[in-house]
Amino acid sequence: MMDALYVVLGLVALVVAANFLVKGASSLASRFGVSPLVVGLTVVSFGTSMPEMFVSVTSGLQGNAELAVANVIGSNIFNVLVVLGVAAIICPLPVQNSTVVSEIPFSLTAALLVGFLANAALFSDTHELSISRLDGLILLSFFFLFMLYIFGFANADTDDAPAPDNSQSMSRSLFNIGIGGVGLYLGGQWVVSGAVGLARSWAVDDAMIGLTIVAIGTSLPELVASAVAAYRKEADIAVGNVVGSNIFNLLCILGVPAIITEMTFRIISNTDLVMVIISSMLILLALAAGRTTTISRGFGIFFVCMYLVYFAYVIQRG
Repeated sequence: MMDALYVVLGLVALVVAANFLVKGASSLASRFGVSPLVVGLTVVSFGTSMPEMFVSVTSGLQGNAELAVANVIGSNIFNVLVVLGVAAIICPLPVQNSTVVSEIPFSLTAALLVGFLANAALFSDTHELSISRLDGLILLSFFFLFMLYIFGFANADTDDAPAPDNSQSMSRSLFNIGIGGVGLYLGGQWVVSGAVGLARSWAVDDAMIGLTIVAIGTSLPELVASAVAAYRKEADIAVGNVVGSNIFNLLCILGVPAIITEMTFRIISNTDLVMVIISSMLILLALAAGRTTTISRGFGIFFVCMYLVYFAYVIQRG
């Protein structure tokens, strides 16, 4: 009973907190004349990824690498197919050219890098597939490069940024972001705690928990934040949140626990990693299919249906 209550309370907290975060981030971007895409790629995406960070680091410290890896991979698949799909269903999402030629390819590169390091086992002391401490440092180095790119992009984008809007005070914007971030963190934690408790009572495998219940639970902040952003016609924040979160998940959230302790990588996880790559490529397909670089409602529905098929496959596999 308590586990179900945690799930309900967590969902309520996520909905309320996501609205605070999107409002504060949008206002802050407008005040400083910064592109909403930059804010979506950084402030919003990092804030909504805190549940993934909490789960993966905790799992790494407890020696449960399967849950940590499955959580990240499952969250990335959910982010693209469900979060972006639902946001596109709410409102078709125009995507900036920089996202098409830079951020989405970078997220694809991050997935390929994780797959290479996990399967090559170049720096591991064991014969098992794993993400070693040195692998973790490499992942964090690429994350640092991504942050340098964002910093350069933010500076270069100031000429095309909207005129500053001072309708909301700085302190109010920061308060909204702060309360939104804290609410997303707590809400995600409550949902995951309750969902895992329910799963344990049903005797479900750890890897399946990570790919399904935990991945969905920790991705609820991204879902709610992007859905609210789409409803408020903040397409750049909705798209930037998903792409930024996926890059953050693969490079930072996998990199940090890997530095703490070497994480084993199951061969079957390659199938799920391929799904991460396919889902990212589907974004490019959706953009190429239209006359404009927009993810239409039709493709949004297709994305969600794709996830349902994948979810059924994971359940059958488990």
